[in-house]
Parts: sequence; C-alpha cells; structure tokens
Amino acid sequence: MIWMGGQNLRGGAVVIIAAVLAAMNFAVHAQTPPQGASPAPSTVTPPADTMAVPGFWDPRRRPERPDLSRINIIRFLTETDYPPFNYAGPDGAPTGFNVDLARLICEELKVACTVQMRRFDTLISSLNSNNGDAVIASMAATPEMRTRVDFSDPYYRTPARFVARRDSAIEDVRPEALEGKKIAVVGGTAHEAYLKTLFTEAELHPYPDADAARFALKRGDVDLLFGDGVSLAFWLNGTDSMNCCAFKGGPYLESRFFGEGVGIVVRRGNDLLRQAFNWALFRLWEKGRFTDLWLRYFPVSPF
Repeated sequence: MIWMGGQNLRGGAVVIIAAVLAAMNFAVHAQTPPQGASPAPSTVTPPADTMAVPGFWDPRRRPERPDLSRINIIRFLTETDYPPFNYAGPDGAPTGFNVDLARLICEELKVACTVQMRRFDTLISSLNSNNGDAVIASMAATPEMRTRVDFSDPYYRTPARFVARRDSAIEDVRPEALEGKKIAVVGGTAHEAYLKTLFTEAELHPYPDADAARFALKRGDVDLLFGDGVSLAFWLNGTDSMNCCAFKGGPYLESRFFGEGVGIVVRRGNDLLRQAFNWALFRLWEKGRFTDLWLRYFPVSPF
C-alpha cells in the first residue's frame, strides 16, 4: 500500500473483517499469536460511559516540528496477522488500527509512505537490514528491545482492569476494600504478580488461561476478574460475555508490571524519524484525529 500526501494510491474500499484478539497482555505480544474472537472496528457510537479515550501526550511538552526536507518516503513494516491492530483485508492490503494510524501520520507529515506486512519475528531484523524505515506493529518498548532499536513516544499502553458481574454490588476496588474478595487472574502473569504485591488481603484464584478466568466470573465462582484491559474490552463488547459483566474502577498503568507502552520502532540513532513521529502523534492527538481513530476500534474503551 502506498500513500502520497494522505491519498491511498492503490485505491479501493477496505472492508474490515471480523477480527481475532489475543486474550493476553499486549505488552508481551511477541510470545504468542492472537486467539479468541473479537469484533471488527465499530462505527456505532458507544454509550457515553464507555468512551474514555486515553491521552498519552502532555500539552505542556509540545514537541518541535523537525526539518523533514530529507525525508522523501517512509517505509513502514507491520505484522501479517494481529487483528484488529494489523492484518490483511479482503483485497490483501494491510489494514487495522496500526495501519490507519500510519496513514494519519503520513498525512500529517505530508510524506509519501508505504506499508509492508511481515511475520512478527522478522520485523526487527528487516528494519535493521534497511528493508524498512519504521515498524508499527504493537511492539512494546521493553528494556531489552531498547538495546536493539529506538522507540517513538508511546501511542497506547495496555492497562490492567477489574471486571465484575453487572449484578455485583462492588464499586470500590481499592486494596483495602477487596479484603476477602475472590479475584480471578491468569496464573503466572504480571497481573497475578501485581495482585500479590498490592492486594494482599484478597483471595486470588489463578486460572490457566483467560477463557477459564472469564468463565469463572460469568458462573459466579469469583467476585472479580483482573486482567489485560484491551482484551477485556473486546470481550465485554462481544457475544462471548453475554453482557454479563462490566469494568469496575479505573485503569492500572504501573510500568514496572504492565510495561512502558507501545511505540513506533526505528533504527538506533534515527532521531530525525523518531522526532517526526513524536511531532505527528502529538498533532493527531491535539486535533482529535487520534481520538476519532481510537473510538472506531474500541467501542468499549480499555481505559
């Protein structure tokens, strides 16, 4: 796919297909492929109480627009199969949240762009072999990754959230308020570690996977479920939840447990492109275009 000054030169409408969303923490996306059903991006206006849109940019720290005269084209790389963030549409063209965000960035920078899909495990080697200029593929900015590549400012993070049944009287999810409450969590995850560290008086119930933890909540075996907010948002909005449950409390974003966020990846030392992305992301957020894109893909906000 090629964009020139914001125009898709291939043309043709892209029909968004039903997507699959991983029941896992997106901060560890490289470990397992997505699984479990999820809806396609929605054009239906969600209820007012579900429209929380995250803002990761500080208006007091406005980035300066870099000199882009040396940038003639940006070659984006993305993953082949990680819906709804990036995947092939019916015509084979890349689509998804990340791809649409790349398109908006190109429009803001007024630079021609291309996007190619590759297997996730080949993206960094392709970038460092100069087969692309940037990776936009829900890649987390971990300390290990920062030794190999540089990242733009984060454009989303993966919050942890509590979920309870709709008939639950629980509203206060502070640690002191959950003493003795049964909380489902996927064993061996950062979410379990977080609960063990801060919710020491709660009764933890580890499950082998997200499906088992969700079923326990639906059946009433536990009072709450704690897990990845992005996956849970799609579950709550999908048919599998049967409208059983809802978020309780707000998002948990402690980076020590849940990561520093997801950014656009560039080669080490490519400060010009990194700064260009930081400027474009800020401008898209400032203009409300990031919000519009977010609401298309997250009818129930993980935040």
